[in-house]
Amino acid sequence: MLQRLLVLGSTGSVGDSILDVVARHPDRFLVHGLSAHRRVDKLYQQCLRFRPAIALVTEPQHAIELQAHLLAAGLATEVLCGEDALCEAARACDYDTLVAAIVGAAGLLPTLGAAQAGKKILLANKEALVMSGALFMDTVAQGNATVIPLDSEHNAIFQCLQGCAGDRDGVERLILTASGGPFRTRSLESLAGVTPDQACAHPNWSMGRKISVDCATLMNKGLEVIEAHWLFNLPAQRIQALIHPQSVVHSMVVMRDQSVLAQLGNPDMRMPVAHALAYPQRIESGVEPLDLTRLAGLTFEHPDVQRFPCLGLALQVLAEGGQASAALNAANEVAVEAFLGRRIRFTHIAQVVEQTLQRIDLPGHAGLEAILGLDHQARQLAREQVRVCGAQA
Repeated sequence: MLQRLLVLGSTGSVGDSILDVVARHPDRFLVHGLSAHRRVDKLYQQCLRFRPAIALVTEPQHAIELQAHLLAAGLATEVLCGEDALCEAARACDYDTLVAAIVGAAGLLPTLGAAQAGKKILLANKEALVMSGALFMDTVAQGNATVIPLDSEHNAIFQCLQGCAGDRDGVERLILTASGGPFRTRSLESLAGVTPDQACAHPNWSMGRKISVDCATLMNKGLEVIEAHWLFNLPAQRIQALIHPQSVVHSMVVMRDQSVLAQLGNPDMRMPVAHALAYPQRIESGVEPLDLTRLAGLTFEHPDVQRFPCLGLALQVLAEGGQASAALNAANEVAVEAFLGRRIRFTHIAQVVEQTLQRIDLPGHAGLEAILGLDHQARQLAREQVRVCGAQA
């Protein structure tokens, strides 16, 4: 039977990889639905190619325009609009697999809805776990849903853990790798002057601008460590991040007997995508074979939290526990948006996050309403700090 997919965030880099692999296997996959935030023209082109039953957008005007274009093209695709429609589509029974590729906190509610409905979830939206780790994993268990990570690092760990034969007690620690981004060797004094385009010029991966900035600050790796804590049920002290500039080893698992299991491959998102889509089988991905004879070397180093203070903040939040990770994520989203809009400097991103964490009033429980309230409060505090930093820029 065809696996019916609902792809949330289809116009982003992960969405591109998903649809590329899907197009290679029309006998295995059917695109039931696609969603986009701003890139409606690209969504229209995707609808022309894959002819989904539904397309989801954020703004009513975009919905009107898209529906008109689709009708003119002779497509019966139904256009839906808004957050409620997104959540309803995620909970619906007319598809099998949710691809959670919306960037940021906007992906939380529909992904939770899919978990409640017992769907297979291919998770690229790390914020769902960063914001609500315990709630999300409890919902997955209660709904009998399945989660397979799409991030290359977590997918690599997922693959390595298949060699444990269920013996999770034999796992000593997880090692997530990071390229170090474009500023790994740049002088600390010059970081205040970097531009958004420079921060988005990732040396190894092609990604959207928000996640590219997160890679440049290493906040992305901090969020991934938090995500790994919830996905694989290991404490903070047993999860490590290492800089690996070549981006060939995607992550590793260290066993109690000191065996190190690693997953290697060229830096191409289609590889974890193909694995997650077909799991437990394997399918062709379109990724170039890894030629080990052409590798000059594989190097690893400990990250410098002075150079990457955002990573240090994320690790501190995880070590302390509680609900502060939702505030960390919200403040970071606000700060990165402000940096991309040239309202603050690159070095202000960590400052905005740190000041928000210091001022936030954390709730005493972890229900959904409390998490959303914390997210709202953190964004307000972060915007105030953005104004302070903007005046200093």
